[in-house]
Amino acid sequence: MGDVDSKWSSKGATLSDKSARKEYGLTQEEIIAAIRAGKLQFRESNMHGNPWYRLLRQEVESLVQSKSGQDHLLKKKRQKELAELNSESRKITVRLKAIERRKAELMKEIDG
Repeated sequence: MGDVDSKWSSKGATLSDKSARKEYGLTQEEIIAAIRAGKLQFRESNMHGNPWYRLLRQEVESLVQSKSGQDHLLKKKRQKELAELNSESRKITVRLKAIERRKAELMKEIDG
């Protein structure tokens, strides 16, 4: 596998155009303009008949940095990390509640 292909197959190295809009505050028009200007490489894909672009995260971040500055890029990265941590925290809380319920059931059966 060549270096070019490894950029596209590494975990977390790509994102969809929809994710780029959500994570970095880009518009579809900005993404298409960057593709046409040669600033973004893309792979076109389809899911259930709906087309979407797969983009290289590194290039999207470079575009955001040049458009809005390093501070904006860092803020967006931190917001994404915080959202991921909040999601993980909710999952752990739900799992802990299920464990506590099961623990209470078992203790009740043992004592009863």
